Amino acid sequence: MCYGLGDDHVSGNLSLVTAESPTLLNFPNLDVLAEITKAIHQKKALKIHYRSLSSGASQREIVPFALVDNGLRWHVRAFDRKRKKFTDFVINRIAEPKLFKTEITKSETKEGDIQWNRIVEMHIVPHPNLKHPKTIETEYAMVNGMLKIQIRAAVAGYVLRHWNIDCSEQHILTGHENHLWLRNRQTLYGVENLVIAPGYEPEANDIN
Repeated sequence: MCYGLGDDHVSGNLSLVTAESPTLLNFPNLDVLAEITKAIHQKKALKIHYRSLSSGASQREIVPFALVDNGLRWHVRAFDRKRKKFTDFVINRIAEPKLFKTEITKSETKEGDIQWNRIVEMHIVPHPNLKHPKTIETEYAMVNGMLKIQIRAAVAGYVLRHWNIDCSEQHILTGHENHLWLRNRQTLYGVENLVIAPGYEPEANDIN
């Protein structure tokens, strides 16, 4: 079912309402996911084998505390003991997770993750390059031409990318997919995962 509205896959079965969702290219590995959720529930660290695009395969010790769906793939938010920072790990790049019975310090828990605990408010408006902005105002149920959302700083880049929100100061993107513009660019000050955000250009005083 597609959010309970109808059929969301190709089949011969009849449904009351036809509905389709974009095809998912991957699903979380359930065995890996089970160990991650166990570690989160028991407040334990994990030893994992991880493959990253920047450094290839390596062994890590992580302290996971939350799962994140970024619209394309699932991540686990965790403290990375190797790099001594909080970051996201793609679940399907994790292999051989094992519970690691070492003491977890408070600085490794959710309470120590500044990006996770910080809430940013985004003011989203129709892209200034649109010929008929009222169309987008209607589609997103904007109030006075604006949609206000509050999200965790840790997922801000994902939200901007998922909805193709142009976050450039001068709304420079001209693609057909760019229907939205972030009006209050200053709210992103200090947000760390913006390299994936459409139109993002680091400023000299950005903390990244």
